[in-house]
Amino acid sequence: MKRTLTGISCAAVCALASAWCVAADFDGKTPLICATVDAHSCDPGTICERALPGDLGLPQFMKIDFAKKTIEGTSRSTPIQSIDKSPGQVLMQGTELGFAWTLVIDSTNGEMTSTIVNRDNAYVMFGACIPR
Repeated sequence: MKRTLTGISCAAVCALASAWCVAADFDGKTPLICATVDAHSCDPGTICERALPGDLGLPQFMKIDFAKKTIEGTSRSTPIQSIDKSPGQVLMQGTELGFAWTLVIDSTNGEMTSTIVNRDNAYVMFGACIPR
């Protein structure tokens, strides 16, 4: 019986340590790779269309470098103009090509939500990030 309890205790400690390490990876310091998996395109007065990000011309993958304050997609890089680290999330904002954007990462699990907007259109993306 001791052997089983020791194994369970060790597993519990490892799980807690692992959870702490993962949460630390989403604190706005560690570079990340994010994948967008779901996107919505919205125009005034219409119902938003759900699509794959690539079908809407949105990035499927992004590299976030907090030290350089940049987000790099497959075709371009954009500066992060603002980073706000609050309990439970890291919020980033910027502008590019006449659009304002916001990207928020859940600091506990790496889930991502992003919006890209201008006066005519809005795009909403959902995905997840991992440390790189």
